[in-house]
Amino acid sequence: MANQENDVILAKLYAPEKPNEKQYERFLNFLSDKYQSEVSLEWIEDKSIEGGFKLYVDEEVYDWTNEGRFLQLKESMGNLNVTSSTSQEDLIPLIKSAVDDFSATANAEEEGRVLTVGDGIVVADGLSSVQYGEIVIFESGVRGMVQDLRTEEIGIILFGDDTDVVTGSRVRRTKKTAGIPVGENFLGRVVDPLGNPIDGMGEIIADGYRPVESPAPGIVERQSVDTPMNTGILSIDSMFPIGRGQRELIIGDRQTGKTAIAIDTILNQKETGVLCIYVAIGQKASSVAQLVGTLKKKGAMGYTIVVAANASETAPIQYIAPYAGAALGEYFMHRGKDVLIVYDDLSKHAIAYRALSLLLERSPGREAYPGDVFYLHSRLLERSARMSDAVGGGSITALPIVETQAGDVSAYIPTNIISITDGQIFLESDLFFAGQRPAVNVGLSVSRVGGAAQTKAMKKAAGSIRLDLAQYREMEIFTQFSSDLDETTKKQLVYGQGLMRLLRQPQNSPFKTHEQVILLVAATAHVMQDVPVDDIHKFRAGLLNYFHEEESELCKRIDGDGVLSDSDKELIIAESEKFKKEYLSQEE
Repeated sequence: MANQENDVILAKLYAPEKPNEKQYERFLNFLSDKYQSEVSLEWIEDKSIEGGFKLYVDEEVYDWTNEGRFLQLKESMGNLNVTSSTSQEDLIPLIKSAVDDFSATANAEEEGRVLTVGDGIVVADGLSSVQYGEIVIFESGVRGMVQDLRTEEIGIILFGDDTDVVTGSRVRRTKKTAGIPVGENFLGRVVDPLGNPIDGMGEIIADGYRPVESPAPGIVERQSVDTPMNTGILSIDSMFPIGRGQRELIIGDRQTGKTAIAIDTILNQKETGVLCIYVAIGQKASSVAQLVGTLKKKGAMGYTIVVAANASETAPIQYIAPYAGAALGEYFMHRGKDVLIVYDDLSKHAIAYRALSLLLERSPGREAYPGDVFYLHSRLLERSARMSDAVGGGSITALPIVETQAGDVSAYIPTNIISITDGQIFLESDLFFAGQRPAVNVGLSVSRVGGAAQTKAMKKAAGSIRLDLAQYREMEIFTQFSSDLDETTKKQLVYGQGLMRLLRQPQNSPFKTHEQVILLVAATAHVMQDVPVDDIHKFRAGLLNYFHEEESELCKRIDGDGVLSDSDKELIIAESEKFKKEYLSQEE
């Protein structure tokens, strides 16, 4: 709109009427003082402006219209210190005081123009001082985020309908990064990645505002992961324990039970004080609604937040979703609370980012992903940590989910995320279709935190179960080629089959810690050796009911102090043998 020639600043004044000599002189004095240079001012008649003027100098604009001053008032209202605890009696005087103290100022704002728009991407010129990740506002009110900085223009991703943005429309800076409202009132709600409620339960009064992108905690602020984050799934808690502050990847083909493991983990946090955040990326709205229904039915929605960027949403909304979930989690973590975040799933997140990058004309690399796709997920997952006691002792535990194609864990995105996380739970299609659910592959799954994230009772009870299963798998493959087996081998096979059947678990039915300990001690002591494999589930249910009725003090003690003494272990074996005799006699 203006430029500079021979050290003379050319400015343009848009107003409905020509300024008089006195007003003209005041404009020149203001500009000369501001820019310390000689000024040339041109008046351009604009009847669309009511009650003021717009003054353009290079990319800066001084908006002294009724609309501009109203926007200043609106922004000052947005800075009021209003929280969920602010009462209506306190709010009215606060607003009145803000209006009385408000004074519109002729602040310069950078303004640009839209060059092209389409597919949720805007290319604009101007705004030479804008920063990467900054929020900009178009004259239609739609917001966007700067995602690409070039020499002469910028690339912006839109958080709204691109039909409201047209070529030539104005765009202005906000000097703020993308953020999301946060607070206790978000618990039990379903929101979009911008923090807007989408569950039809009314507005949410926030306690604050956090940027969606923030640096990961430093080494000094962290402490080691040694507190269990129990999933309630026997095969995981016994062999691949997850700790608070850990990042454990759930990986497998489509429809192999990845989300089911995450939901069971959320259900198992009931009455533990752990808050949960479930981020749905690129899923059907019906699937998210079904999941929310399950959480409500099981009484888990009260401590859970669902952030949904459905498949119908644009790529920018899907791209920002996991960062918004992390920002909500950090609000609670920095208040000393433990948080569990599920990212379901990061494969679709990477695809959304690839779409954005290609539309922004960035150079494609392997599988057409941009070169910074590793940083996309590393900066997200590094925000998960267990904070030191000096800074509150809160934690964020992340369960990212990744979908593989035909079990290929060596593909680009899976290998990236495997290298970022602290272990993976690999779900195998063949096991799933064979009825082994959860279909955890014991050989390929691992937790790099290990026994540090197990209670002493669980560590002692699990014993050699992983080694026993590995021996069973090897023996099963070997005996496929042999028909004549000795008794020792037959017993080993029956024992292994019983263990595999024991690890089968119904969906949405997590086990408590004492139940897992009892089952593991009984199984590794070969108590179930004589129970037919098809009856293992029935025997398991009866055994647990027996202990709840006859040894309730033992159950409470294991849950309470997390310790399993030798006498407790002997008691479990003896009572399990006693129950087995009764069970087998009744079956006969």
